[in-house]
Amino acid sequence: MEDRPVSDKLSTSVQWEPIIVAFFCNWCTYTAADLAGVARMGYDPNVRVIRVMCSGRVDPQFVLDAFAHGADGVLIGGCHPGDCHYVEGNYKTLRRYHLLRRLLRDLGIEEQRLRLEWIAASEGEKVSKTINEMVEQVRALGPLRLSRRFKEWDAELASLEAEAQSEEVVAHV
Repeated sequence: MEDRPVSDKLSTSVQWEPIIVAFFCNWCTYTAADLAGVARMGYDPNVRVIRVMCSGRVDPQFVLDAFAHGADGVLIGGCHPGDCHYVEGNYKTLRRYHLLRRLLRDLGIEEQRLRLEWIAASEGEKVSKTINEMVEQVRALGPLRLSRRFKEWDAELASLEAEAQSEEVVAHV
C-alpha cells in the first residue's frame, strides 16, 4: 500500500464528473447517436440521452427540471433547419433556446451549460465531437450545485411569506 497522507487519497478518490442531459430528436440526432455507437466512435459516458420525437417538443420546463435535478449541462439536438420531420419544430426549438439562455443568465447559471446543435442522422461523428466538447466545457465550469441554490431560494421565499403573513395579521388588527 502507498504511503500517501489520507487527505491525498481522499482527494484522488472523489473526483467530480459532470452530468449532461441530452434531449435528442428521434429522426436525426438520436439516430446519429445510434450511428456513433454502432460505429464505435468514442464519446464521454457523462451524457444521459432522452429521445424526443422532435426537438420542438422539448419544453423549457424539461431543461429547467434537468438542472434542478442535478444536471450540470443540457444539450439539445435536432434536425437541421429546413429538414425537420415536423416542418418547423426546430424553429420553435431555436426560439425557446434563446429564451432559456436569457432565463439561465438571470438565474446566475452560465449560458455555456446549455447548448443547441443541429445534427443530421448521418452525422454520428458530430454527435461524438459535440458531446466530448460539451463535457470538457462543463468540466471546466465546475459543478452547478443548483440544489444548494434552490434551498437558499426556498428559505428566502419562506421568510418573505412569513413576513407577508405577519403584515397581513397586523393590517387586520
